[in-house]
Amino acid sequence: MNYKNKVRISFNIYQKSVNFYFLIILIILYLTAFPLRTLSLEKNLGEHLFVKHCAGCHINGGNIIRRNKTLKLKDLHKNGIDTPEAIAKIAREGIGSMSGYKDVLGEKGEEIVAKWVWDQSQNAWIQG
Repeated sequence: MNYKNKVRISFNIYQKSVNFYFLIILIILYLTAFPLRTLSLEKNLGEHLFVKHCAGCHINGGNIIRRNKTLKLKDLHKNGIDTPEAIAKIAREGIGSMSGYKDVLGEKGEEIVAKWVWDQSQNAWIQG
């Protein structure tokens, strides 16, 4: 086997390994990007559900019926609502004069809107 053939074989092996690693990197990038798209869609759905079913009384996290029952972090903590699960339970079953929205929010809708509300409360209801 002459020198040119050895170089050609070495180059082909090198090229195949580079192609293989490039493909692996593309797969990893795709798989890591997919959950981000899912979270973004869920966030948009949470905002949509809130605007459609909750914002009438809870404009910007406030409460037009009872001022001390807002969705702002301070009031949530004061009222013992300190997890997204607690918010989801209220969205599903209702509390006080607020009726539950299980039927209108759809399957897992209360969890999605609760996560969105919780995130908003953590950010002082600053939209953007």
